[in-house]
Amino acid sequence: MQHKVIDANDVVVRFAGDSGDGMQLTGSLFADMSAVYGNGLSTFPDYPAEIRAPHGTVSGVSGFTVHIGSGNVATPGDFCDLLVAMNPAALKANAKWLKRTAMVLLDDDTFDDKGLARAGFKGNPVEELGIGDRQIIAVPITTLTQESLKDSGLDLKTVNKCKNMFTLGMACFIYSRPMEYIYTYLEKKFSKKHPELIAPNKKVLNDGYNYAANIQAIPDTYTVEPALLKKGLYRNITGNQATAWGLLAASEKSGLPLFCGSYPITPATAILEELAIHKSLGAKTLQAEDEIAGICTAIGAAFAGNLAVTTTSGPGLSLKSEALGLAVMTELPLVVVDVQRAGPSTGIPTKTEQTDLNQVLYGRNGECPLVVVAAHSPAHCFDAAFMSAKIALEHMTPVVLLTEGFLGNGSEPWLIPSMKDYPQINPPFAAETGEKFRPFERDPETLARKWAVPGRKGFEHRVGGLEKNHDGVLSSDPVNHEIMVRERAEKVARVARVIPHLEVNGPSEGSLLVVGWGGTYGHILSAVEQVRESGKTVSFTHFDYISPLPENTPEVFSRFDRILVCELNSGHFVNLLRGLLPQYNYLQYNKVQGQPFLVQELAGAIEKSL
Repeated sequence: MQHKVIDANDVVVRFAGDSGDGMQLTGSLFADMSAVYGNGLSTFPDYPAEIRAPHGTVSGVSGFTVHIGSGNVATPGDFCDLLVAMNPAALKANAKWLKRTAMVLLDDDTFDDKGLARAGFKGNPVEELGIGDRQIIAVPITTLTQESLKDSGLDLKTVNKCKNMFTLGMACFIYSRPMEYIYTYLEKKFSKKHPELIAPNKKVLNDGYNYAANIQAIPDTYTVEPALLKKGLYRNITGNQATAWGLLAASEKSGLPLFCGSYPITPATAILEELAIHKSLGAKTLQAEDEIAGICTAIGAAFAGNLAVTTTSGPGLSLKSEALGLAVMTELPLVVVDVQRAGPSTGIPTKTEQTDLNQVLYGRNGECPLVVVAAHSPAHCFDAAFMSAKIALEHMTPVVLLTEGFLGNGSEPWLIPSMKDYPQINPPFAAETGEKFRPFERDPETLARKWAVPGRKGFEHRVGGLEKNHDGVLSSDPVNHEIMVRERAEKVARVARVIPHLEVNGPSEGSLLVVGWGGTYGHILSAVEQVRESGKTVSFTHFDYISPLPENTPEVFSRFDRILVCELNSGHFVNLLRGLLPQYNYLQYNKVQGQPFLVQELAGAIEKSL
């Protein structure tokens, strides 16, 4: 049949179903082929918090949101244009994210009495959810998949696993997606171990596409033209991948082997897994028996002259706190990556928050300062990881890099950089001077001590958790202790000299400055732009460096009447600002729901503050 083709600037597609329905893969493939096509995009995988939630229940729903556009796409989108719901629970969990004009694609085979009961429906789910005004397309996806593959020779269980490909084919038709990328993916995935699965998956994908093309329930299709991006080679990248690659780039630029000692933890495990792939680049990885062993092996690697890294999330950071104090005391370079999740304790391990900032700033005994960096988008995780390593190595200090589950699992197009555009990293290795080596003698500019790798004659020294003087001799002298405490703090403070100044998006002065940090960047920027479209004036600045703050922070803040700080916690950063810079008028907007901000709620908070 003939379909009307509509040009769209952007669309949001949300795939949802049980964990076994393959919605994460479906969403990833839809995103990757859109990236290859040239669209701007942002993704948001939303995993169930329970490992084995009961089948067909709302707690077991797994979702993947893809926002594609013909311009810059900064967020996964608040509400969706198409919801693919593979069962009643997926519909129930995601109906609140539907636009008024949304299309809803259902697997009608799962909407039987048993499926409805498991999801908690008592009658017609469309009526109970109040979504009768949306375009509901009920398709027997399971039955059609079985019919498509009845001659494939595959068993029924394997056939049913292919229904996500049927669904993906339908989505590709609706949004005019080129399917060559998926063909290539299927050939690469199955060619070695299961080549017999290539043809069936291709067939059911095409049957889904053709089915959508021939039903009257889909009157309109959409095209989203490629974005006018800066010229270069792009790929779709997740924040965890970008973090790993940024650390590998720092290893190359410093000339040091990379060592990562970590314990697997959601949502940071993928960084360890990615680094483990790259032994050819000199990366060494150790899956330790626990979080404490992970950081302690990394500290040992730093002592031995490696670029040392450990990765974790909030609960693991708690366990690493004592050893992190040891790294501060020994003044060894170390990068700790904290991919934040909802807590406390185990909390909601698959959901995102910014609730570890207080722990990172203050969660150690004694006077224990360190550098804190925060990534603001999946692609920016590369630069944030590179700079974290550069600061750690050149200033002889631990650096905590904060990312978030939203960033680590989410993805966006990344312009693959040329390493010639990145600065060299120059660790302060101890050199022969003709004088006795003093392990804690400091550089007059950075206050960093010299790094003496073990095994060099004349540079023997002792490090450990006990206080020492500049000669490396154990000392409990109170005056010496205060000198060393102040020098370690000043060393961290002087990092402000080498980090970028704050930049203001919008007028450099005015009534309101909106402030964010970390992964809230895209949502706040989109909200600010939305408020400006209504004719109001508002400015925005974002912090990638938390400790120390950029040197020009007071200068920027002084030009605004009010400062609205937006963060996914109860006010960690705004309270830091109030303590360090109390002279300014702070407002705050906070959310602690294990979910990213919505652009519309931020826009409302900005309007109210104006």
